[in-house]
Amino acid sequence: MIKINLLPARRPKGRAAASDSSSRPLVLGVAGLAAAAVAVAVLVDRPKRAKLAELTEANAQLQTEIQAKNRQLVGFEELKKSTLEAAERYKSIQRLLGAKVVPAHVLHELGEILTSSKYPTMTDDMARRTGNGPDSDPNKRFQPDWDPTHVWLSGFTDTAGVFKLEGGAQTESDVTQLAKRLAASVYFVDVSPAGGERVPDAQSGSSYYHFTITGKVVY
Repeated sequence: MIKINLLPARRPKGRAAASDSSSRPLVLGVAGLAAAAVAVAVLVDRPKRAKLAELTEANAQLQTEIQAKNRQLVGFEELKKSTLEAAERYKSIQRLLGAKVVPAHVLHELGEILTSSKYPTMTDDMARRTGNGPDSDPNKRFQPDWDPTHVWLSGFTDTAGVFKLEGGAQTESDVTQLAKRLAASVYFVDVSPAGGERVPDAQSGSSYYHFTITGKVVY
């Protein structure tokens, strides 16, 4: 009689041991990689992220401080420019006072003419002629945005109402702008540039335009 064994066959012990021993290095390798990844995350990535967060916070704080400083400095450049212009006007007026005693209203008018965004004292008719309207005169019109710091005065003489103004300028056109403003003023008449020449500056080595303007003072 034939007998059939339906029970599962037992695996030989030697083959099972070999299978376990071959899978153990793979498990250990996976575990090692996982441990290395954790070590990298803990020892490298986390400190870098912390440092980046610290730098980001410091940069944000620095930007806030810069913005606060900029708000505090609003108008500083305009104030600095006005201060420099006032100092230059003071120097010019002091040179005039040293040359001759000039009436106060003439000094004031010269100071206004030598101030940025300031116009000479004009009659209504002269204001129209120097403006841009239909009654304007191209020969009397002057440049509104002219920079008077390009001009400095060195002398002013008045002989029986006839004045002679001397000084220096960066260009000849600066002298033209000054002369047009003097001519437009109610305090001066018969204003005319009386010649000039470009001369070297002994201190800076550069050159400037030395000029003379003549006219009459209206007292």
